[in-house]
Amino acid sequence: MAEPEEDFSSLPMPDRFAHKNWKVRKQAYEDAAQQFSRTPDEKDPAFRPFLNDTSLWKGAVCDSNVAAQQDGVAALVAFLQYGGRDNSVRTRGATVPGLCDKGLSSTRAATKASSLEALLLYIELDVAAPVVEDMLPTLSSKQPKVVAACLAALTSIYHSYGCKIVDPKPVLKILPKAFGHADKNVRAEATKLAVEFYRWLREAMKPMFWADLKPTQQAELESQFEAIKSANEAPKQERLLRTQQAAKERTVAAGGDEYGDEGGDDDAVEEPAEVDAFDLAEPQDVVKKIPADFQENLASSKWKDRKEAVEALYAVFNVPRIKDADFGEVNRGLAKCMKDANVAVVTQAAQCIEVLAKGLRRSYGRYRTIVMQPILERLKEKKQAVADALGAALDQVFLATDLTDCLEDITTFLSHKNPQVKEGTMRFLIRSLRTTRTVPGKAEIASIVESAKKLLAESSEGLRSGGAEVLGTVMKIIGERAMISHLEGLDEIRKTKIKEFYETAQVKAKDKPKPAAPPPTARAPGGGPPKKVVGGGLKKGPSPIKKPAPAAAATSRDEPSTPQAARPAAGKLGMPKASGLGMKPPLGSKRTLAGPGTMSPRRPVAPPASPPLEIYEEPAPATPVPQPRVGLGRGGLAARSLAKPSAMAVPTPAAPPSPTPQMTGLMAVERAELEELRLANDRLLRNADESRQERARFMSEVQELKNQNAGLIEDHTRNMLSIKAKETQLVRARSDAEAAEQTNERLRRELDRLKRALSKAEAALINGGGSTALPERISSPGFASPTHDDAGIYRDGGYPPSASRNRISYASTMSEEKENGEPAIAYPRSKLSPDLRYVRAGSGSNGRGSPARGFRRDLASGTEDVPGSPASAANHHFGAGGTSTTSGPTGGTVTGQESWKRAAEVTNQLKARIEQMKAKQGIRRG
Repeated sequence: MAEPEEDFSSLPMPDRFAHKNWKVRKQAYEDAAQQFSRTPDEKDPAFRPFLNDTSLWKGAVCDSNVAAQQDGVAALVAFLQYGGRDNSVRTRGATVPGLCDKGLSSTRAATKASSLEALLLYIELDVAAPVVEDMLPTLSSKQPKVVAACLAALTSIYHSYGCKIVDPKPVLKILPKAFGHADKNVRAEATKLAVEFYRWLREAMKPMFWADLKPTQQAELESQFEAIKSANEAPKQERLLRTQQAAKERTVAAGGDEYGDEGGDDDAVEEPAEVDAFDLAEPQDVVKKIPADFQENLASSKWKDRKEAVEALYAVFNVPRIKDADFGEVNRGLAKCMKDANVAVVTQAAQCIEVLAKGLRRSYGRYRTIVMQPILERLKEKKQAVADALGAALDQVFLATDLTDCLEDITTFLSHKNPQVKEGTMRFLIRSLRTTRTVPGKAEIASIVESAKKLLAESSEGLRSGGAEVLGTVMKIIGERAMISHLEGLDEIRKTKIKEFYETAQVKAKDKPKPAAPPPTARAPGGGPPKKVVGGGLKKGPSPIKKPAPAAAATSRDEPSTPQAARPAAGKLGMPKASGLGMKPPLGSKRTLAGPGTMSPRRPVAPPASPPLEIYEEPAPATPVPQPRVGLGRGGLAARSLAKPSAMAVPTPAAPPSPTPQMTGLMAVERAELEELRLANDRLLRNADESRQERARFMSEVQELKNQNAGLIEDHTRNMLSIKAKETQLVRARSDAEAAEQTNERLRRELDRLKRALSKAEAALINGGGSTALPERISSPGFASPTHDDAGIYRDGGYPPSASRNRISYASTMSEEKENGEPAIAYPRSKLSPDLRYVRAGSGSNGRGSPARGFRRDLASGTEDVPGSPASAANHHFGAGGTSTTSGPTGGTVTGQESWKRAAEVTNQLKARIEQMKAKQGIRRG
């Protein structure tokens, strides 16, 4: 009977993940996946052990047992699905390399699928760049199956998320290496990845790696690219990030569709921006690669040298992206080449301008004034190859600028005397109108239309057809309705031809008409303030009608109130209503027929006789309704007020009613123009106010900066003076320190000399052997002052004569006072002690000048030697306990003990005298 297996379910989950038995690990992976699926949110404690130790997942995805590895990767997928973004960010660094090395190349299909799903989840939860960065080292593996599996995973990633979510540049850089791999499976996966890139990037991907491929590989890829081109299907992101999913849910909850469109028209959906090679490539510094003899060869008289110079320059500039630098001198040289007599030089120079403008993009705009006019002038060349090169250069220069910058040169050369230049400029204008993304302004449209109308009268069929195509393209941009006023005076044949070009023209800039706003009412629903029509929209504003006088006429924004003058009622754009009455009839009144009004379609339309800007300053007419006049009336459009009248204005009884005329295209154009002028005027006024405010702000900032600069200069000057003063003090302190060191050295040498003298004196005193030689040593020339042992002077009286550290002599006391800064006073010997007078009086060497002779006179009294006294200590010091006799002044004899007793008394007296002298000296100094 088999033994029951041990139950390891009681162990902690980290211990089970790291268990040596693969069955325990496999069961732990299964339990962990079930546990993650039952968690209520991503903050559940079940995730915490795996966040504290991310190496658990590294061991799970790289498990040595394939069965356990399958469950380990599945547990990781469950961990990512239910764990959220924070858990994925903290674990991807430990798991992505293992998934690429062991999971994607596993022999089990479930393990491969789970590994790919884990990689996709890492991208879905956060961003793709770190995941791709961790996958790229696997492409350098020595095992071909690992490299092929990693390339297949990258293909799935780009297919699911697209090149907008996952940056293709890191992978495109290493794609040539995959195409050059020795294993055919790796090359096959690289081909699939390149095809996937072509779905998203099209031709923009080729400059990154195409030149590194073999011709056979290029041909194979081209055949697969043709299938993608024929399908003509726009790639779509198949898998959304978590952030995109949340945005989609919010949009659906708000009432829109899955793409965030809340029921707008088809034009509201933006087309995906096409990725080009410029966005993928890295900027290259080409200035250093320009040949040093370029300008010299360009100025050569031999056309071959000039051609070689521009060919070498083309090879340098022919890169996807160029780093911005100063190319002014190069462009001036290329502009001179436009006048070259050799067409090969002209063609190659035009190609250099094309690739330089393509590599710099918007940065090339500052060189437009250098090269555009010479290129337009050279359009007189009849050879088609030269004309094509010049046209391509002009197109790239236009892409670096806009229509507003180029329009002045275009209109100038449209009236050139050479038909070839005129036709080439016309073709360039048509291409510019098709590619521009900015709708031209009113003045620009008028200038283009005027030049195109002149082309319609040319003798050449190509110029006449080109003029019609220009007008048709402009109509496509601004709309058919807005173009009606510009086509007046043209015959029907030309209008028909313009309409044909309008229907076939393809443009990128379209002037979308503003939505029509309802006419203004006197009072908003609900009793709120009336609404003003400004630029086609509704704005709430204060009511121009006063309650006490409801019949009073409303005043305009810019004119003072006139109680008696009734203003005509305004339409949607601030113009008088199409009724021609200029006012609103009272309720209950009947309309009666009258003659045609000013704006009636039955009357001829005359051009305006005054500038439209005068409309804002001309006062409103005092009469309610003018009499019918021929044309638009006196002053044209300027005779009509733009003021917004009151909805409750009451007409005078003398106003003849007239039928409401039908709305015509001309009236709509006029109203659109007047509204455009009004908005332009308001915009100019706002810009002027903003400019004044900005100028005042700049002036205040300049003044503030000046004040700060002055303060900084003052602080700098003060700091420099302070530094100089500190330097002067430092120099003085250094000199004082050097002087003090010299003084200290001199005093140290003096102290050493005194110490040596003292030691010699003590040694001589100790080795003398008797008290008889003491007076002679004291009075000898080599002994300048009494020592501690000779005179029995002790500094503190508690130490024997052998303790020399507490002894002090007269000379040492004077030296210390000198070192301490006290004045060196020569103490008179006669003032120290009465017994020391003999020292100054005696001059011989017989001992009469010794201090000992002064007190030997008193030794005859036979004083007893006191045991323990200093004299007794000195006696023990000089002898071994015997007595020594000496002769006193009376001729008697005394013992040695009595003499040293007397010496101790004299010593005490000397010490008392010294203390008194010090006290007196202190009082004097104080």
